[in-house]
Amino acid sequence: MSASGRPGGAADGGREATRAGQRVARGATGRAETPGPGEEPQHEPHPRHGGERIGRPREGGGPGGGRSWPRGGEPGGTVPEQSPPHGGRSAVPDAPHAGVSRAAAGETTGAPVPGPAGPPPARSAHPGESGEVAAARQAGGDRLRFIGAATRRIARGIDLDEIVLGLCRATVPTFADAILVYLRDPLPVGDERPTGPVVLRLRRTDRIPEEPDTNGGRLPMLPAQPDLGPAMGGSAAELAEVQPGGPLAEVLRGVRPLFGEAQAARTALPELLGPDPRLPGGHRVILAPLRGRRRVIGAAVFLRRPDRPAFEPDDLLVAAQLATHTALGVDKAVLYGREAYIADALQRTMLPDSLPQPTGVRLASRYLPAAETARVGGDWYDAIPLPGSRVALVVGDVMGHSMTSAAIMGQLRTTAQTLAGLDLPPQEVLHHLDEQAQRLGTDRMATCMYAVYDPVAHRITIANAGHPPPVMLHRGGRAEVLRVPSGAPIGVGGVDFEAVELDAPAGATLVLYTDGLVESRIRDVWTGIEQLRERLAETARLTGPNPPPLEPMCDEVLDMLGPGDRDDDIALLAARFDGIAPSDVAYWYLDPKAQTAGQARRLARRALARWGLDELTDQLELLVSEVVTNAVRYAERPITLRLLRTDVLRCEVGDDVPQLPRLRQARPSDEGGRGLYLVNRMARRWGATRLSMGKVVWFELSMPPGVQRR
Repeated sequence: MSASGRPGGAADGGREATRAGQRVARGATGRAETPGPGEEPQHEPHPRHGGERIGRPREGGGPGGGRSWPRGGEPGGTVPEQSPPHGGRSAVPDAPHAGVSRAAAGETTGAPVPGPAGPPPARSAHPGESGEVAAARQAGGDRLRFIGAATRRIARGIDLDEIVLGLCRATVPTFADAILVYLRDPLPVGDERPTGPVVLRLRRTDRIPEEPDTNGGRLPMLPAQPDLGPAMGGSAAELAEVQPGGPLAEVLRGVRPLFGEAQAARTALPELLGPDPRLPGGHRVILAPLRGRRRVIGAAVFLRRPDRPAFEPDDLLVAAQLATHTALGVDKAVLYGREAYIADALQRTMLPDSLPQPTGVRLASRYLPAAETARVGGDWYDAIPLPGSRVALVVGDVMGHSMTSAAIMGQLRTTAQTLAGLDLPPQEVLHHLDEQAQRLGTDRMATCMYAVYDPVAHRITIANAGHPPPVMLHRGGRAEVLRVPSGAPIGVGGVDFEAVELDAPAGATLVLYTDGLVESRIRDVWTGIEQLRERLAETARLTGPNPPPLEPMCDEVLDMLGPGDRDDDIALLAARFDGIAPSDVAYWYLDPKAQTAGQARRLARRALARWGLDELTDQLELLVSEVVTNAVRYAERPITLRLLRTDVLRCEVGDDVPQLPRLRQARPSDEGGRGLYLVNRMARRWGATRLSMGKVVWFELSMPPGVQRR
């Protein structure tokens, strides 16, 4: 193989290597002297980063009087000092180029950098190769290693700011003394076509600190200020509107980087840097367009001070590589940010905006997304009012972290709300959810806890589908993990679910949660459940005999999470059972007869007199008469009439007819059809709910002024 990598003889290889070296030598660290017979090339020492300022010409340097490519670490790293091993003249003197050393990509090669007392450089591996060609080969390799290290640093960024910062840190001070990065405002996303004029906003600047001040220290870095100082061209514009057909638009359309001395760049730079940029003369400015996948998204300006060597022609290739990798990274970051925003908004939209306020129970909830790398999940919670002042409490977790999981979660939550409206038992709700998950796909699995609380009976019915068990915090401060059959997850199919009925005394708190709260990489689920129980008991001890407030209690529960516990998203639902006292409930069974409406009016009047709500008697009698009359007309079994006194007066009439009444405008010739119209006009709220064995029509009346709410 020849030096260029193609098969050939030794003579052809030498000629090809010579031509390649001549092409690369223009961007190398200067021309090298050809070593004499038996001599080996030697290197001059590099300036120490903390001593002589980077880029300052040295006396006795090479033809350009500048510095060679720095050695050591990534771009922007410290430049270690080296001395000639034999005290002679270096075969590769310093040249007017601020490039990169062989160790600029040290993280790839892993080769140690020789120290000042290291052995002399080895003889060239290519016999017959001149010192000039060897120096050109070394300079080309240094440049490639710098590009590799710089692009890796840029690629490490995840969001927009990290990518732009990676470009700045990779190029300053190794490649340039200062950089300005302009991006479109707003940045286009994907295939969307932005409207209006193209505006570039100065996203970030970076530069080498100025000379030491009078105290001997260095001025701080100015990463976000456009002021580059007089030596670097003064101030840069914050916003630049690209005029269609103007010089800057033409340069951006051309894609290739240009020297600042080029005619196109010289007319385009004032649009970015202002009308009087005062840029350093010579090839010390490079204007590089940033082109993404489909369009130009910005521009980068690389600058060197007047006392520094000018850019070489090969530096245009370096700037092009840096600009390309930065633009593609920005493109991907914008797409990733939009996708994460859509997924997060989708999931939060599917969660309830606010919880209802049913009678006899107080609710509080929390939702926390997972870590930044997996923000999207399938956890959800819900509280659904049911007939008879009952409430359904639901917490579920769809397996996986993706937009698909969030979509499946939304479908299951909607299905659970529909099934709850049918007033099905909890085990039947889970059974139908299991069937729905199987229809969505064979791999759609989720866990779910479904509970129904009855404030009148002070009982709660719970069914579980593979979910962590709930925790009950009693009024005295005792926290108890409820024994609920675990069941199989939703989506397995062919599994029966079992429901248990438990006491729900007034003052107790039921805590439902997803496994992200109690399980992580550093603890198993049962350890987390025990920690949750202890945290609830400890929180209850702080408030003594009274139960702790719900909102602070939820915050205390989430505080149990450690730094390594955010592997999954978390849904938390807490329900404080207040119940409804038996003295605030009046309940009757009535036969469906013609005289039932009058009987219902008399019973309602007596209940209001017992509660001291005589002001509502006329209003309640009228509405009860209309609703009971409609129920008696079609019912075949006894109807139910129930009055509940809470913060409102609620009346419920149940029958065995599943058809729900609809509000309609009666015609003048109709003898009926005005009952619900009166209910709609006089009641605070009203509604009808279908049950498994009929329906319930209910309405609420506001309490009279001066009556203390219960």
